[in-house]
Amino acid sequence: MRLAALLSAAEARGFDARHWNCASFALAAVEAVTGNKPSVKVLPCLAASADSAGFPRIAPAYARPGDIVLAGDPPRLGVVVEAGRAVFVGPKGLTHAPLTECSIAWRIG
Repeated sequence: MRLAALLSAAEARGFDARHWNCASFALAAVEAVTGNKPSVKVLPCLAASADSAGFPRIAPAYARPGDIVLAGDPPRLGVVVEAGRAVFVGPKGLTHAPLTECSIAWRIG
């Protein structure tokens, strides 16, 4: 239910480089799923930063709702919302993409 509340609140919240970006969205999603804010090191690339939280990598095809994914060029983090789809922070709110566009996933729940 916490993840659903986060997604509802973020639906129309546009990207802001300092306050609402893909990393802050992913952290909020992890906190919604686990109830805890993960400790993350800011590293030169998003994948390494996400790895620093300690969650196991999985193939995106096996990602389930609440898992974090990495997609795109430039790279961006998002959260799986249902089988085969993830959402990402966009200019005017959340954008949707298929998991086939994702290169890495992390099992959260």
